[in-house]
Amino acid sequence: MRSKRKFTVLIEKDEAGYYVASVPALRGCHTQAKNLDILMKRVREVIELCLEASGGKAGSPELVGIQQITV
Repeated sequence: MRSKRKFTVLIEKDEAGYYVASVPALRGCHTQAKNLDILMKRVREVIELCLEASGGKAGSPELVGIQQITV
């Protein structure tokens, strides 16, 4: 059995009302859904796919924070 790994997931809501999730530690690892329950299911699936495609390797960026700036 594989050991469990923890990933940071960034979630945003786009102009069309979709929730968009990105996993910074896995390049190109994104998914979207109309509601958060479906989004979280899809995030787990896409993380598994991204790990499989990368041979189980992931970066390990440290989340420092998220800032919104209005210009």
